[in-house]
Amino acid sequence: QGQLVESGGGLVQPGGSLRLSCTASGNIFNIYARGWYRQAPGKQRELVARIISGGITNYADSVKGRFTIAKDNAKNTVYLQMNSLKPEDTAVYYCNHQSLEGYAYWGQGTQVTVSS
Repeated sequence: QGQLVESGGGLVQPGGSLRLSCTASGNIFNIYARGWYRQAPGKQRELVARIISGGITNYADSVKGRFTIAKDNAKNTVYLQMNSLKPEDTAVYYCNHQSLEGYAYWGQGTQVTVSS
């Protein structure tokens, strides 16, 4: 049990912005790290951004300076603010939570398409 639900994906023009949200519900406890991954057509899933409990963040080189990850513990929500979007950012974006016990929770994914 336990669920991650993403929202906020859609179609945006190059240079535009989107904010993705991921809300956890149910039996998800002892989360150590929260992150966003993406998978483009024909490519492997890659880590985009991650935030750990202490607030430390890291980003893929391809998005650094454009994307920002943040969390709101009271809302059980993690966000990914995406600015200056490029066509190569087009992918399905997945929310991930890692527990202290070593379990990984995944959302269903939300499509982000950057195109003119």
